[in-house]
Amino acid sequence: MNKKRSFFVTAIFISAVLVQTSNAQPLYREMYRPQVHFSPKEKWMNDPNGMVYHNGVYHLFYQHYPDSTVWGPMHWAHATSRDLVHWQHEPIALYPDSLGYIFSGSAVVDVNNTSGFGKDGKVPMVAIFTHHDPKGEKNGSDVFQNQSIAYSLDEGKTWTKYAGNPVLKNPGIRDFRDPKVSWYEDGKKWIMTLATLDHITFYSSKDLKGWVKESEFGKEAGAHGGVWECPDLFTLDDNGKKVWVLIVNLNPGGPNGGSATQYFLGNFDGKTFTASHADTRWLDYGPDEYAGITWANTGNRKIFLGWMSNWQYANVVPTKTWRNAMTIPRDLKLKHAGDKIIIASQPVPELSAIQSKPIVVQNVNVTRPVDLASKTGKITFPCRLNLALVEVKDLSLAIANDAGEEVVIGYDKKQNQYFIDRSRSGRSDFQKDFASRHIAPRFSDKGKMDLSLVIDVSSVELFADDGSTVMTEIFFPNKPYSKIRLQSTDNAVIKKLEYISFKSIWK
Repeated sequence: MNKKRSFFVTAIFISAVLVQTSNAQPLYREMYRPQVHFSPKEKWMNDPNGMVYHNGVYHLFYQHYPDSTVWGPMHWAHATSRDLVHWQHEPIALYPDSLGYIFSGSAVVDVNNTSGFGKDGKVPMVAIFTHHDPKGEKNGSDVFQNQSIAYSLDEGKTWTKYAGNPVLKNPGIRDFRDPKVSWYEDGKKWIMTLATLDHITFYSSKDLKGWVKESEFGKEAGAHGGVWECPDLFTLDDNGKKVWVLIVNLNPGGPNGGSATQYFLGNFDGKTFTASHADTRWLDYGPDEYAGITWANTGNRKIFLGWMSNWQYANVVPTKTWRNAMTIPRDLKLKHAGDKIIIASQPVPELSAIQSKPIVVQNVNVTRPVDLASKTGKITFPCRLNLALVEVKDLSLAIANDAGEEVVIGYDKKQNQYFIDRSRSGRSDFQKDFASRHIAPRFSDKGKMDLSLVIDVSSVELFADDGSTVMTEIFFPNKPYSKIRLQSTDNAVIKKLEYISFKSIWK
């Protein structure tokens, strides 16, 4: 190639690169990209797993396929945070190997070095995960999922897979996965809570390597519309009394279709879990919280995180360079509602690090539609909106744009239900049931009502009555939402309204 032609070709190439770069959206500023929720830098993400707190750092591992924006061979991706708000992407922690893909699981800090992995005074962090053999699955085997472990001696930066994997072999159960492991102090042993088809099987171990079956739970309890996945076992305090909580994720069969997270309250004696109620209870009634579990090693505080999507459409939502996000981290607590004890959820208080000073408005009469901007000034997203009513009234709130698209959130007094309606929210052509109205019961019997909404550019999380009712929904407007409208058919009066804008966690 002569020099003149070479120069011409090089110039064309550089020009093309510059045009492509100028047309590309900056990272974390793409259309629909959450600004206060964790999402992967690029490509596919689903279940949070391996969540553990150690030496002041929250570790978030998650199901990830680095080669596509649709589900594929699963890896454990890794991110860290010191405040549950700002996240640092770390190198991929676990890659598929000859035993299979790296499916969901958990991580523990083995402070007593029961595993023997610790060296030179270094405390091992141990990951317990499901090896999923795609060849075995394709060949029709029922034993293609087994439990394995890996360990890290450098704060989760690098991992070594145990040479003796798998440590728990499949006894012949097709769905045999998602081990959540915790230390049971009374018995000085590790407990593995494992999803096995449509129920839970508990195993125990002294060293994280050899496991013994203890018991089963759930064949006749809870919802069974689909396979049980991603369980979690821990305790919460009820006025000084310890109550055991068993979380079980279900797909499909959720209260509003597709994936969802149910829970059981009761007792665990180191061998057997016994539920204290017969009704089915949901941690989040919206369609877009799934695979939710809690961080390990956080003491009495239980911090919950879920995947913010639904298997009905997770592979086809209209994002380009990345796919799916996590919910806001939430603190869990027990709350009495009539004759029931339920789990209530609230956004972690660490969110205050990115919020503006609240704009507070008193006594907002919603006798006619109210444009929120007329009370608070310009509305920007993401934001948080807190509403307190001294009387329980019909009330709705529309997040909208100038294109006539909107998500409507509210309370129906006659039905005693909260609802989120995204039937006119924007893009919905990717799945037939996406454009729907979803409902959730109100548990509080008090004469007053409070709502807190965390609104990102493509999601809303509703926390009602001090977190007794929770709903999570995603949406994809063709044009960004820019306004909020309040309305009521019941002459509602909002005693106190707080509007809080958020800074992006990625700045």
